[in-house]
Amino acid sequence: MNPESSPAGGRPDVIVVGGGIGGLSAAFALARQGLRVRVLERAKEFGEVGAGLQIAPNCTRILAEYGLLEEARTLGVVPENMVMRDALDARELTRLDLRDLERRYGFPYMVIHRSDLHGIFLRACERAGVELLTDRTVVDYEHTDGGARVRLEDGSTEEAPLVVAADGLHSVARRTLVGDDVVSSDYVAYRAAVPIERVRDNGIAEKDVTVYVGPRCHFVQYALRGGDMFNQVAVFQSPKALAGRDDWGTPDELDAAFGATCDTVRKGIPLMWRDRWWQMLDRDPVETWVHGRIALLGDAAHPPLQYMAQGAIMAIEDGWVLARHHALRAGAAPAGGRPDWDAVLTAYEAVRVEHCRRVQTTARAWGELWHLDGEPRLRRNAIMRARDTYDYSFTDWVYGPTALTPDEEPPMFTPIPLSSADIGEQEAEPETEPEAGALAGGHPR
Repeated sequence: MNPESSPAGGRPDVIVVGGGIGGLSAAFALARQGLRVRVLERAKEFGEVGAGLQIAPNCTRILAEYGLLEEARTLGVVPENMVMRDALDARELTRLDLRDLERRYGFPYMVIHRSDLHGIFLRACERAGVELLTDRTVVDYEHTDGGARVRLEDGSTEEAPLVVAADGLHSVARRTLVGDDVVSSDYVAYRAAVPIERVRDNGIAEKDVTVYVGPRCHFVQYALRGGDMFNQVAVFQSPKALAGRDDWGTPDELDAAFGATCDTVRKGIPLMWRDRWWQMLDRDPVETWVHGRIALLGDAAHPPLQYMAQGAIMAIEDGWVLARHHALRAGAAPAGGRPDWDAVLTAYEAVRVEHCRRVQTTARAWGELWHLDGEPRLRRNAIMRARDTYDYSFTDWVYGPTALTPDEEPPMFTPIPLSSADIGEQEAEPETEPEAGALAGGHPR
C-alpha cells in the first residue's frame, strides 16, 4: 500500500515499526483487540526475501486461532517426516513422525514460502483495518510523557501510547536502547527454491523435511507450494571469515565445503542461488526488552541462529502474547478506560525473555552439534540413532502452547552428554565438545 492511498487514521493506539512477519503479525494481533494500529515500513512496498520457512505446532496453533491456518495450508506443505542424516554417508540418524507429532500437539508442522506467510499476514492486516505505510524510515526513538515517539528520516515524527519496534536483526531501536552488536557465527547460508522437476532425479525425499549434518556444514531440503517447488538450504563455516577477511562466504567456499558429502547433497549444491548469500548472525540474549513505552519484538529482541527454525515463530508468539495481555487487562478496565500499557508490557517481558533466551542458546548449541567432526561426530550419531522416533521429551518445551506467564513455561529437556555414547571399539577421549542436549529440540531451517 502506497502512502498516498493510506487512510487518515489520526493518532494511533500503537505504532509498529517494521513490516516483516513479526511486525505484521503483531499489528494484526493488536488490531483484533480493537486497537488502531499503524505500521511503518522502510521499503517502498511490503514484501519478504528468502525462500522456505518452517512453522511448528506452537505457531500453527496461533494461526488457527487467528483463522489463518487453512489459508496457510493451501499455500504450504504438511510434510510426513523430519529426517536427519549424516551428510558424509547419508545414513539416517533420527526422525520425527510429523503426523504423530500433529496428534500429540493438536496442530500441524508445516513448511511454507516466507513470502506466502508474509502475504497471509499482510492481507489479514488489510482486512482488520491496520494502517499500512511504506517508505517510512525510522531513525530514532524517543520517550514522551504518555507514550513514545519515532523520528523519521525526513524529519517528521509519529507518536502513540505504545511503539513496538519490530525492525529486525539490525534494529535501530536495539542500537538506540541497548547498544550491543550482532554476533557472527562465521557460518553462511545459501538458499534456492526450484521447480520440483529439477531435483526429482537427485535422490530427494519429496514428502519429508531432510537435513544432512556434516563437519562444519549442513544441507536442508523440503518441498514448498503444494509440492511444486523444492527448497534447499546449504550452510557452512567460512574459512575466510575465520581468517578475518571481509569477502567471506563466496561461491568457491560453498563448493569446497560440500566436496566430501554424499551424492544427494552434492547434486543439490549447483542449484543454489550464487548471487546472494546470508551471513548467519545472532545477538546475545538481553533481559530488558521494554524501555518506557517502547517494546522490542521479534529479531529486534531475540535474533536467533536458524537451527531451531523458531525465529519467525517467536516473533509471531511475541505479538500473540502482547495482544493477549492487553485483552486480559482491557477486560478488567472500567468502561472507556485506557489500556494499562505499563502492566501489559511488564507481563509481556516477564514471560517472553526467558523463553526466547532458551531458544537462542539452544540454537547455538544445536548448531555446534550438527557440525561436529571426528570422534565427537560418531558419538553424536550414536546418540541420535538410539533415540526413539516417538520420544517427545526434547520437543515438549517448545512445541506446546505458548506460555502467557512464567509459571506456564514448561521445563527444559535433560541434556545427554556426548561422552555417554557407545561407539564400539574406539577408545573414549575426554570430551570438550557440547552436550547432545539439543537432540531433537531444534530442527533444520
